[in-house]
Formats: sequence, C-alpha cells, structure tokens
Amino acid sequence: MSGQITSTLPQTSSSSLDLWREKNNRLVEQARLTGDSRLSLRRQQLAQDTLEEFGELLLTLQGLPASVPALPLELTVICNYIILKASLAQGFTEDLTQDVQRGVERVLETQNQLEPKSQQGLQGLWHSVLSASSLLPELLPALHCLASLQAILWMSTDHLGDLALLLKTLNGIQTETSEDLLLLLKSWSPPAEKSDAPLILQDAEGLRDVLLTALACHQGLQELITGNLPQALSRLHEAASGVCPPSVLAQVYTALGTCQRKMGNPQRALLYLTAALKVGVTCALPLLEASRLYRQLGDTAAELESLQLLVEALSATPSSALKLHIEVELLLPQPDPSSPLYCGTQSQAKRLLASRCLQTGRAEDAAEHYLDLLAVLLGGSELRSSPPTSSPGPCIPELCLEAAAALIQAGRAPDALTVCEELLSRTSSLLPKMSLWENARKRTKELPYCPIWVSATHLLQGQAWSQLKARKEALSEFSQCLELLFRALPEDKEQGVGSNCEQKCQPDVALKQLQVATLLSRGLEWVASGQDTKALSDFLLSVQICPGNRDGSFYLLQTLKRLERRSEATAFWREAQNQQLQENATRSLPLYLETCLSWIHPPNCEAFLKEFGASLLEVS
Repeated sequence: MSGQITSTLPQTSSSSLDLWREKNNRLVEQARLTGDSRLSLRRQQLAQDTLEEFGELLLTLQGLPASVPALPLELTVICNYIILKASLAQGFTEDLTQDVQRGVERVLETQNQLEPKSQQGLQGLWHSVLSASSLLPELLPALHCLASLQAILWMSTDHLGDLALLLKTLNGIQTETSEDLLLLLKSWSPPAEKSDAPLILQDAEGLRDVLLTALACHQGLQELITGNLPQALSRLHEAASGVCPPSVLAQVYTALGTCQRKMGNPQRALLYLTAALKVGVTCALPLLEASRLYRQLGDTAAELESLQLLVEALSATPSSALKLHIEVELLLPQPDPSSPLYCGTQSQAKRLLASRCLQTGRAEDAAEHYLDLLAVLLGGSELRSSPPTSSPGPCIPELCLEAAAALIQAGRAPDALTVCEELLSRTSSLLPKMSLWENARKRTKELPYCPIWVSATHLLQGQAWSQLKARKEALSEFSQCLELLFRALPEDKEQGVGSNCEQKCQPDVALKQLQVATLLSRGLEWVASGQDTKALSDFLLSVQICPGNRDGSFYLLQTLKRLERRSEATAFWREAQNQQLQENATRSLPLYLETCLSWIHPPNCEAFLKEFGASLLEVS
C-alpha cells in the first residue's frame, strides 16, 4: 500500500511519550494489585479510578495527530481501557466497538488512507490496516492485541462471519479456506511483545486463548443441546484443555458427564462429575447432573442425597473476587432453563427434592420439604399465580396442592386441610362468581389456572376429610369441586390444570382426569356410606367422560355386580372391550393430580377385570 507515513511526533517531545508510557505502566501495575482479590467497595472504587485515569490518558494521546512513534503506546492504552472497562461491567457494550474502531482509524491516519477506506465499515478498516505493506513491525503486537479484542466483541455479538474474515486476515490467508473458527484461531500466532513495550493487562496471545476456550465451550454446549454427542465431546475436551478458569472447568466437566450419561456410559459420567466437584468452585451444577444420573440408574437414595446437597449448595453465598481482565465467562451467555448448565434457584431445587420424595414414596420427607419451602415463599401476602415457566421461582398454588397431597399421603390430614385453607384464602377472591357467566368467562381467561387450582383444592380437602372418616364433609368438598370443574370452560384449549416445570400436560386430558378423580372419590364415599345407587351414577359419569378408563370401569362393574344388575354389567363390559380398556394417563399430569389418582387406583383391578371377563365367557 502506498501512502506517506507520519514518522514524527508533532508538537510532542519524546520525554512526554516516556511520561505517558510510565503512567500506563503504573496504572497496569495498580490494576494488577487491585484485581484477583476479594471484592470490596474500596477495591471496586480503586479499579474505577484506574479506569478513569486510563480514559484520561487515552484522551490525551488521541488529542494529538496520529503518529507512528506514539501508536504502540496509544493502541496499548486503548486495549487496557477496553479490558478494564469490560471487566468492571462484566460484559461488552457498544461503545467498546467504537473504541476499537477509533484505534484502527488512528493507524490508517498515519498512512493517510483513512478517508477512502472509512466507507467500507469496520471489517474493511481491519483489512486495510492488516494488509498494509508499510505496517511497521513494532506496531504489530499492540495491533494484534486490539484485533483480539475485536474478535472477542464480534463473538459476543454473534458476528461469526466477520470473526472468520478477521482471523483469515490475521493469518495472512487470501484464498477461500475452512470456516472452522477453532482451526483459524489455532492457526493464529500473535507476535510477542518486546521487553521494553508498554505494559498491557492481557496480551494478544492470552486473549486468543480465552477466545479459543470460550468458542470450544460454546460449540460443545450447542452440540450437546442438538444431540450431536460425539462432536460435543470433542469440543468440550478442547475447552477443558485450554485456558479454563475453575468455574468454567466445572461447567465443562459437568457437560462432559451429561454427554457420557446420554451415551449410556454412567461410570464415565460419574468420573467427570467427580472431577467437576473437585474443582471446588461451584458444586450445584454437578450435583444436579448427578441426581439425573442416579435417577436414570434407579438409585433413588443417591438421587435424593444429591438433591439435598444441591439445595445446600445453592443456599451458600459464593465468594467473589475482583478480576480485572477478560475471562472465558464473559463470552459465555447465561444458561437458560433449557440448557444442561442451568441449575435453577434454591427454591426450584427444594421443589424438585420434595416432588421426587413424593414420587418415590417418601411422603413424610416430601411433606417436610414442601412445608419448609412454603414457609419461605408464603412470607409475603401477594400470591405468585403465574405458572413456573414464566417465573424464576416455583408456582405457589401448585406447591400448596403438592404439599397437601404429600401431607395426606403421610397421614397428616389436619395439616393438609390447613394448607388447603391457606391456598383458598389466597385464591377465592380471584375466582369469578358463577352467576355472572359472561364475566366468569372473561375473568377465567385472565386467570386461566385459578378455577382449576380452587377445584383441585376442594378435591384434596375431600380426600383429607375422607382420611379423617368425616364423610359428610368429604362429600361436600367433592361436590363443590365438581360444580367448579363443570363450569371451568373446558372448551378453552389454552386452559389447563396448571403448568409443571418438568411435566408438560395436555389441558383437555388433565381436565378430564381431574373430573374423573373427583367423581371416583365421591363415588367411593357413597359406597362407604352404603349408597351404591348414588355411587353408580358417579362411576358411570366417570367412564362417560373418559371412556376406557380402567379404574372407572372397575368401580362401575363392581357396583353393578354388588347391586346384582348382571345384564347391565355384561353390556357395559362388552362395550368397554370394544373401546379397549386403558390405564389412567398419569405420566403427563401435575404431580398433585397424579398422586390423587394413585390413591383411587384399586390394587386388584387387573385381577378383577380378568375374572369378570372369564365369568362372562363361562356363562356364554
């Protein structure tokens, strides 16, 4: 490239340049002493003061015409300023890109090439600077450092095409080559700083290594999410072997454990999770993955122990240090709930522990965990009624329902009634009046889950009264539940029985199952009080709502047989056989409803249905 290079330092003596260099070096040493230590307000203020002094020094340098002798220092100060600012902000802002661009433009100003090239955008500016034949060797280390910061900014904003072009230019590649960013990064060898060069917080090679590790980690997690497990293993191993700070290394080891679990290698998965725990920075993530692994292996005791430790780990306040350099974490986005690296909040972990205790038959433990969680979450008077998918914490109405179910399962009916009363006191005011049908329809759409939560609360209250042998109260609660359910606008498909963090239920199926559970519960109370005719009506309605339901069919046939209405029983049996009797669909239901249905399921259902069918064949 032709162009006259400005090689003098106009209006500035070499002594001034030496003073500015000394100030830069002093500020770098000051930042190094402040950083990598326990965070405090005083250290934070010292770091902020250092940043402001870097900014003042940069303004001084850029207030003069660009000159080659001053450029290595000026570019170094720009890099220090960007590194320190990004570290303090724990992120990258748009003004940092402007700082990089200003540095590139200053280099072009010394070559009198800025005007025609400034129209090409930042990518064009970089290409012009790096391909200039007149570029002096002493400028290369600082320029490559600035280029590494540009690469980091482009990665953080997902401008991967621009990043690839920059890396090719840095590598001197003029032809079409592989777009593999990891390969391009490995091929890039930034020139080393001279011993007398101005001090820099992170040199180009160090920033390149940060970029390499972050990119490998990011790509590995993307491959894990999409299910390309061999490629995920390769990328994650690449990340683990790079410049990987402890917090990131724990995440990488956990992700490697997830890969091995999904590939059917539980022992290898455990080795990686053990390694993640030994890193000692964050235990929550490997503990959550360990609970998934033990669940997959069927080791319930180990699973629950991992979840208990997870709750404790999330309750601990992590120690934080002031790090005044760019680390891999800054380039990795915060994991969302769909990410394998998302471990959630302490409340979510406590809820998971409680629900798994309930699902695995540890009702007393489940009840205690639910009560502990509710004691914290119900501290305020305002009800969090949004479903968990849109809330950072558990949904309180569902927690109350699960807690009540756990208490009933544990034989603590009075405590269950107390929880239900608390939930009704918080939700009844939100429930529309039944007489105002149009207003009820409108209000239900505004609060789609509330009528179902109230209905389910009455169902659980009925179960609690039933456990206490108070049949009159139980029948009243079941009847009130049914009255609400049959006015719950089931034709609105978006309305369901609430959302569950782990189980996505189909609203129409869930609503039917809630109706069936209540009808069967009330029917059983009628049977217990010797009123088989009323019970028969409920059992018949349950199989009409959910044809082929085995539990409803069992109770209906049993009642018809007890009433000696054999012809009706035979007719129903043959009709049910044509519909193919089905098990209750509980896998996709909210846990409180799944638990209720388990109470209703007769243990001798299959034997009775087979025996009944065999007796019909004998008669025929």
